[in-house]
Amino acid sequence: MSARRKPLPKQNPPLPVDEAPRPRIFTIPPHRAFADALATGVLKQFGDDRMAMARGTILVPNNRSGQSISEAFVRQAEHGLLLPRLVAIGDPELDERTGALLDPLDGPAIPPAIDPLRRQFMLARLVQQERALAREPVDVAEAMRLANALGNVLDQLHIEQIAPARLTEIDTGALSRHWQKALEQLSVILVRWPEELARIGRIDLADRRNRQLEAVAARWKQSPPQGFVIAAGISTTAPAIADLMKAIAYLPSGQVVLAGLDRQMPVEEWDAIAGSEEIAPIESHPQFHLVQLLARMGIARGEVDEWRWGSEMDARAARSVALSCAMAPAKFTQKWETMAAPARALGGVHVLELATPAEEAQAIAIALREAVETPGKTAALITPDRDLAQRVSALLERWDIAADDSAGRPLSATPPGTLLLALATAVVEGFAPAALLTLLKHPLVNGGGERLDWLDGVRALDLALRGPRPAAGLAGVTAFLAEGDDRTRGIREAAQPGWAKVEELLHHVESGFSDRNPTLAHCIAVLREGLGVLAGEAIWSGREGRMLADLIADVEAHAEAGPEDVSAKALPQMLRHLLDCVPVRPAQGGHPRVSIWGLLEAKLQTAQLMVMAGLNEGIWPALPSPDPWLAPAIRKSLGLPSLERRIGLSAHDLAGAMGAPEVLMTRARRDAKSPAIASRFWLRIDAMTGGLTPPATRYDGLARALDGSSMPPQRSPQPAPAPPLADRPRIISVTEVDGLNADPFSFYARKMLRLSALDGVDADPGAAWRGTLVHGALERWAKEDGYLPAALPAQITKILTTPGVHPLIRALWQPRLTEAALWIAQAVEEDRLEGRVPLLSEEKGSTEIAGVTLNGRADRIDRMEANGLAVIDYKTGAPPSDAQVKGGYALQLGLIGLIAEKGGFPGVKGEAVAFEYWSLARSKTGFGFRRSPTKGKGQNKSDPETFVAQTAARFGEAAGKWLTGDAPFTAKLHPEFAYSEYDHLMRLEEWQGRDG
Repeated sequence: MSARRKPLPKQNPPLPVDEAPRPRIFTIPPHRAFADALATGVLKQFGDDRMAMARGTILVPNNRSGQSISEAFVRQAEHGLLLPRLVAIGDPELDERTGALLDPLDGPAIPPAIDPLRRQFMLARLVQQERALAREPVDVAEAMRLANALGNVLDQLHIEQIAPARLTEIDTGALSRHWQKALEQLSVILVRWPEELARIGRIDLADRRNRQLEAVAARWKQSPPQGFVIAAGISTTAPAIADLMKAIAYLPSGQVVLAGLDRQMPVEEWDAIAGSEEIAPIESHPQFHLVQLLARMGIARGEVDEWRWGSEMDARAARSVALSCAMAPAKFTQKWETMAAPARALGGVHVLELATPAEEAQAIAIALREAVETPGKTAALITPDRDLAQRVSALLERWDIAADDSAGRPLSATPPGTLLLALATAVVEGFAPAALLTLLKHPLVNGGGERLDWLDGVRALDLALRGPRPAAGLAGVTAFLAEGDDRTRGIREAAQPGWAKVEELLHHVESGFSDRNPTLAHCIAVLREGLGVLAGEAIWSGREGRMLADLIADVEAHAEAGPEDVSAKALPQMLRHLLDCVPVRPAQGGHPRVSIWGLLEAKLQTAQLMVMAGLNEGIWPALPSPDPWLAPAIRKSLGLPSLERRIGLSAHDLAGAMGAPEVLMTRARRDAKSPAIASRFWLRIDAMTGGLTPPATRYDGLARALDGSSMPPQRSPQPAPAPPLADRPRIISVTEVDGLNADPFSFYARKMLRLSALDGVDADPGAAWRGTLVHGALERWAKEDGYLPAALPAQITKILTTPGVHPLIRALWQPRLTEAALWIAQAVEEDRLEGRVPLLSEEKGSTEIAGVTLNGRADRIDRMEANGLAVIDYKTGAPPSDAQVKGGYALQLGLIGLIAEKGGFPGVKGEAVAFEYWSLARSKTGFGFRRSPTKGKGQNKSDPETFVAQTAARFGEAAGKWLTGDAPFTAKLHPEFAYSEYDHLMRLEEWQGRDG
């Protein structure tokens, strides 16, 4: 395998002077506005004869550049005129086909092209079959992704006119096993693919494009058209296009006009870019595609003349020379040191570095707004960063400037597309809470009724589904709402009427996916019907809705040719891939003097102010997309363009855009995640010029001031609300006392403001869930089974096997809770043998202390042999530390004993002499252990005889300060013992650690 890319083909040897016709080939340098200069030149040559103009033909790269040239003719024409035919040769990257003029009626018929989506489905089926034979099965989503990449390989082979059979001639000995296997599968598919096309009587679109162009070139060579023919701004290096452009250049009335060919570049630099047998070509250079195009046309650079007509929008000619120097190959950049300052200057070009993408977007919007204030001035933003483009478009709307991003956005980002993905995801995930609520809250969904009524029901369902995930499917949600967590009984009952309607709407979709081996067409049909039920006609209305309807119709029509092994789990990913490939571009009719373009849309277009944004590495230029089929070495051996070719084209786009009279280059120093690296183009220009200056108007300062504040930031104080004494609660539960001591503000928020923290949707099983489940089982074990040892594990199993509990949660928690339950049952039985008998379990009690009613729920109280009481507190996690108990931040156990001693529990009398935490957490011997805060040694241990008295004293102190006193409820008095449920409410980050 060749280690270097093959050099460009040698140009044709010159004919004798009297026999060699001179090609009519020109270039418009970057400092000139291409469309306006072209229109001026055409009018100067043919404008006197209106019919000559009408008979003329101009070939353009794509439809957008044709529109730009058409508008330039309108600007340049002094009177009415008949425009020449503008024919696009078709841009595959914009999904454009060749113009009708290039599909002649005479001559041999060219077979029709296969539909792109059908081709992708058929290739996906072949990929899936080959991977299955290699025992590397792939799902439908991965098969579609690989098929898309495989289609790109096919197109590149067609465009470069490389026979697929050459793949079998490649020496794979130096390749890794991964690439060898990929090449083997690719070779088989490329052998089978022509057979598939022959079976349906179709050919590839790129193949048909080649045949069209070859037929036109042959016809024009034999019979030149009557009118003039101009190939304008075409830079594609495909052999078929190069041959057509060569034919045009030698036509009697033909002309080829290139964009931005560097005629001043020294010969040694030009040769270095082209490469040789010993030196690899520099494909990342902005002139490489023009070097290759001229070589394939057999025309020397010296034969290219400069287009002598210009326009009012041209910049100074020195701009092109400076740009050429800035983009010189690396080995020739030493000339920057000896260049005179005027030669390195880029007059009219300014740079602006900003802190964040948001600030960059704001500064660009202000610059475009300023341009609008100048009568007749045009401005355009060029960026490959679609998020930045959308931000600028949204910011311009505040001034009623409609400047939609002409590159559009993928269908997956539009409301109809997101609804389709939400429905598919919800079905695949078994209507899990997060996916289900995302679907039901979608702005297009109303269930066939009023939107507000629908949202009321969804909000009630949102509250009910907080916490651990219920069992899968609609039946699992129904069971959870009927038999879920006892803590949320009222919330669950409130959600049931709305859920009944939702279940009715989604039942057909769920049943449609119940088939074990569904076909792709069936799955899409079920989703289509589900969309109609949920959103009605709104899902298909508007431009985006119609595009979604067309895509779904195409998928249903071609799905039978696609993969046979369809997994429903891969459906959302496959649909996202398809939706991402459908751009939704805005309709015409925006602001006439402000535009936002992507790199493809900006070709051959210009404005008086050009803002080039997002100049960070990885954005402009973008990182090359990897090819899963062909290793870089194979691409070199075949003569395919390298993955780095796109970098050179991005550089050429940059140079072309910098020809405007005013240029503003911007970048953000960091992106959303980390610091950003300036684009290599930015760094080159900065190094060559010695540093460009910011614009006269400091848009960065205006951007910061526009949404900023002139007031100095005010430091938030530590919250300490002090409500009137009459409003303070006189009833408190034992579980709230600990929070009152550690974080009075949280007690105030929960008890007085009545703000309760919500569990997350689809949250992991937390301490509250485990506590409710275990306490419920222990209560039934005590009251129904009489503490029968064998019955407790059965109670745990009974709770975990209810229909509303998700099987995964059951599998994770049943073994550990069952083991802990066996330990509890065994411990109770051992205590019985020693004369300690359970007296009550899960009972409520209350008493009056320090002018406050204290309520509590005893987990269990035992009668000791000496008639004393043992107070037990079950913990599903680790019990409080001795330091917490001694400090008064874990008083629950002592307060239950205090209520018991005061007769607050029915049928319980006596003195509390034992206090124990029974933890279900893992210990050295397994799950379950007991620990007492009054046993053992150490300064944090309390005497059992004085434990209740100490607890009563601490409670009285707390009640006297905050409940019957006027002390403020200060936030985070003891943060080491406080929870974080209300940190956002107290704005903790704004004051903690900032007290000077």
